[in-house]
Amino acid sequence: MRVTMLNKYYPPHLGGIEYHVRYLAEALVSRDHAQVRAIVANEGPETIREVIAGVDVMRLGRAFAASSTPVALGMRDAIRLEATRPDPADLLHLHFPYPWGEVSWLRAHAGLPTVVTYHSDIVRQKVALAAYSPLLRRFLAKADLIISGSPNLIEHSEFLQPVAAKCRVVPFGYDLARYEGSPATLARAAKLREGHTRPIVLFVGRLVYYKGVDVLVRAMADVDADLVVIGTGPLEGKMREIAVAAGISDRITFMPPVPDDELVAWYHAADVFCLPSVERSEAFGAVQVEAHACGTPVVSTNLPTGVPFVNQDGVTGLIVPPGDAGALAAALRRLIDDPKLRARLGAQARDRARAMFSLDAMASGVMDVYREAHEMRKGV
Repeated sequence: MRVTMLNKYYPPHLGGIEYHVRYLAEALVSRDHAQVRAIVANEGPETIREVIAGVDVMRLGRAFAASSTPVALGMRDAIRLEATRPDPADLLHLHFPYPWGEVSWLRAHAGLPTVVTYHSDIVRQKVALAAYSPLLRRFLAKADLIISGSPNLIEHSEFLQPVAAKCRVVPFGYDLARYEGSPATLARAAKLREGHTRPIVLFVGRLVYYKGVDVLVRAMADVDADLVVIGTGPLEGKMREIAVAAGISDRITFMPPVPDDELVAWYHAADVFCLPSVERSEAFGAVQVEAHACGTPVVSTNLPTGVPFVNQDGVTGLIVPPGDAGALAAALRRLIDDPKLRARLGAQARDRARAMFSLDAMASGVMDVYREAHEMRKGV
């Protein structure tokens, strides 16, 4: 099957959706499921075509960007060409949210079966969303099938609820082999633990409003453990001030992002991983899968997104209400004080990650959706 994906950008441009597109595209190609082309915006005005790990990447010249949305004026014509070129695409796969891509697809009238991965609701840009909502609903209504990484998002999204009948759940997949406990990784993890006399609670992510790190820092005042925060962001200064005011700055380590090998060692060194997110902007929480793959149980929050789907309460970790520092502290204490519970949940987390969140599982699930969309069009 020849598949063309559309997104804002493609790696090495940083971004969670960008890397998801790359992982999926490469998984489909390497497993001989599909030939994949990606049509994206370039970060400059020129158009560049290159082949990366078997994926044909077309980076269209960007005219400008508005509200983090790159505007590539040639996108409509590029989409239309996918239906008429000598080796036409069998199917288009769009990754939402990308308003310019969605508008370009609607204007192109390419006539190809179309699948959309709905990564998350638009949460913060409320004024823009109010203006965009009618077009978004039209876009989702015209798509053949819609992929969500979790059933939770389908249930709670006001935009997916009306089209729930054509939504399909395919959990996002990751290269889990990276998180295996090699002898070198385990040795490094043991070395990291030597620097701490207390259990280790680990957070990995940007220090931004929806991550809830302020709630975690406040909770740590009632937890006899050290907190290691890996990541930077505009709220780092505020987090440090909260730690000082709570009298626990000596138990909290802030560090910038670390190389992959070092990050995996930290996952293995930690007793508990915590994702204290407080807003729907946290649509999935991939760091939970990374911790699970290392056998580390997670404490996260009961958001109306994929977060509690990834980390299941009493199975792979514990779930608490978002923004509740007291409940968060209690859950962290429960895991820290009970080594047997930690070990059981950690082992179940590793097994579930391998079964549900692998690249193989994702590629197979997405191909099933592609085939269904293709068959639907044949039957029309």
